[in-house]
Amino acid sequence: MKRRSFVKSTIIGGAAATVLPALSNAKSMDNKTAETEFYELRVYNLKDEAQQKLVEDYLKNAAIPALNRLGVKHVGVFTEMKPAGQTKIFTLTAYNSLDHFSKIADNIGNDAEFKAKGAAYLNAPATQPAYERIESSLLKAFTHFPTLTPPEKKPRIFELRQYQSASEAAGKKKIEMFNDKGEIDIFKRLGFNPVFWGETIIGPQRPNLTYMVTFTDLADKDSHWKDFGGDTQWHEISAVPDYADALLVNKITSTILVPTAYSQI
Repeated sequence: MKRRSFVKSTIIGGAAATVLPALSNAKSMDNKTAETEFYELRVYNLKDEAQQKLVEDYLKNAAIPALNRLGVKHVGVFTEMKPAGQTKIFTLTAYNSLDHFSKIADNIGNDAEFKAKGAAYLNAPATQPAYERIESSLLKAFTHFPTLTPPEKKPRIFELRQYQSASEAAGKKKIEMFNDKGEIDIFKRLGFNPVFWGETIIGPQRPNLTYMVTFTDLADKDSHWKDFGGDTQWHEISAVPDYADALLVNKITSTILVPTAYSQI
């Protein structure tokens, strides 16, 4: 394998890179897509603290600075608040468009500083890998929340939530609730400080949508969700038979995350 191809795959993810030409063609036919961001959500599965340090050093010193030089404004890096064993590392990278995503895939391997500072990670031997596996998803921002909104820089926790649906039609209907029926506005009004909403267009557990909200602490999280459950507007929306959760969502996952000191989100 050529070195440039290897470096490219370490940043973007093989499955996403394979379908970029088709997605770029779709973009040219959809003006709304040009107005919305795309996100790569990564999960690094790690064996021990040595792997965690190697990945974090790479992200902090090599990957994030290189991505910033190529026009990425926000790269979030998070660890689990209550991991079961060695924490996973979650990264969220915001791209202006699919063209932006593609250009970074093509050009980051030419960045000498990136290759030098990321060498220990990029060239980790098979006998001492930098990580066990990477899970990667490409998401398209919702039209009603088209750009990532980083919260105020202060101590806080993040909740990453994913809603899985039994069918693609059900998944689209749930997205409709957020975009067209006011569900996102409820989150804003109640002070959830949403960071992003995205439809997973490439990745595991599809169809699903994923979003991130923020809180001061766990007590604040519980208080906000209690307010949401009792909100009059939410009850009006969810009372519509076509929007019943039992029809649209068959699994919800929630992960509580803590940002690293160098996270840009």
